[in-house]
Amino acid sequence: MEGEASSRSSCPLTEPAKISGGEAVNERILVAEDDPSILTAVADLLESEGYGVETAMDGTTALDLFRSSPPDLVLLDVMMPGMNGYDVCRAIRGQDARVPVVMLTAKGQEVDKVVGLELGADDYIVKPFGMSELLARIRAALRRGALAHEPLPGAAVSLSADFGDVSVDFEAMSGQKGGTQFFLTPKEAALLRFLLDHGGKVVSREVLLEEIWGIDCEVTTRTVDQHVVRLRQKIEDDPSRPVFLQTAHGAGYRFVCSPADL
Repeated sequence: MEGEASSRSSCPLTEPAKISGGEAVNERILVAEDDPSILTAVADLLESEGYGVETAMDGTTALDLFRSSPPDLVLLDVMMPGMNGYDVCRAIRGQDARVPVVMLTAKGQEVDKVVGLELGADDYIVKPFGMSELLARIRAALRRGALAHEPLPGAAVSLSADFGDVSVDFEAMSGQKGGTQFFLTPKEAALLRFLLDHGGKVVSREVLLEEIWGIDCEVTTRTVDQHVVRLRQKIEDDPSRPVFLQTAHGAGYRFVCSPADL
């Protein structure tokens, strides 16, 4: 049944796919969606743009495909049989923090977006959606994932950073604290890189949201706060009393490597 459209239900898209005949891009995308009409439409669009596509109609199959051959991006529906999208996302992040995950859902409530983003999703698209928007968000997520491996223009930070008992390898999207390894999601890596590059300077939530998530992103500054919380859990001795990733109340965040940065 995987990847097959056995029935043509009404596809909740706001516009038809515009096929442009994209060139081969050598990137593979796993699409997990239990609505066969949406699955077929999305897979056809991505293949027409040159992406390699694998499909699954339930969460268990999606996770099996991911584990057997990790893709470059996962497009993940929230409500699926077997395992829901949240559980699949959690399992993916337990195995690989680097692969971008874009979640699809028919639910538009803020709480649903928050849950997905807290689990490590990189973006969130609410149905009905347009294929042009979907393609733009996929490209943006892939681009952000790639940029997390590259030096920032003019940045003082290279592909690695050391502070306190923490060492971070941005190319591997991982680090160590006191000899214990941790992993970073693309968003966490980009956020940490940006704050390190502006070490000692306060950066507002609005600037972080625009720089890391993009100006057209639907999430709020609360998302920035949630990612900061997760970063603190990985790099701070006491996340409730952060030494490195500090809050400037009413202004934003700053990264402090030493007291001289204050």
